[in-house]
Amino acid sequence: MAAFLSRGVAAVVAAGLLWGCAWEPTRVPLGTPEAEVVQRLGAPTGRYAMPDGTTRLQYSRQPMGPAVSNIDLDAQGRVRVITQVLEDARFHQDIRSNEWTREDLLRHYGQPAFRSQVSSFKGDVWTWRYHWYNTPRLLHVFVDTQGVVRRYETADEQFLEPDL
Repeated sequence: MAAFLSRGVAAVVAAGLLWGCAWEPTRVPLGTPEAEVVQRLGAPTGRYAMPDGTTRLQYSRQPMGPAVSNIDLDAQGRVRVITQVLEDARFHQDIRSNEWTREDLLRHYGQPAFRSQVSSFKGDVWTWRYHWYNTPRLLHVFVDTQGVVRRYETADEQFLEPDL
């Protein structure tokens, strides 16, 4: 009986791992047609026409999940490149302060986990959750009242511990 249960548990775990891999956007093969991507991953959380005329499918795990995967399609609607954009090392090269607008933020990162305001800045602070190794982090992007990205900051996500 114990061996039967062990095999059953192992089968469930293996199926769960395979299911998880099958639904991971970064594991979609290059060249996959858009219809197959959507069939495999479900409806994207965002779909954007890119400035070069191609299309971006976005799969975000926000507000609680720490990943946003962009699947860029070529002119024939096939996967050209897949990028997990919420990575600390990418922010400096990706975010264009004083150039990007709200629309650029949405095309690149999708809807933020939350939006807030601070008294020291006139505008909104858009925030996404991500992980740096195993550390929960926050990406804060400051968008002025005209909708222009002015700067970004990162910080560890702080969790309140209950009083005991």
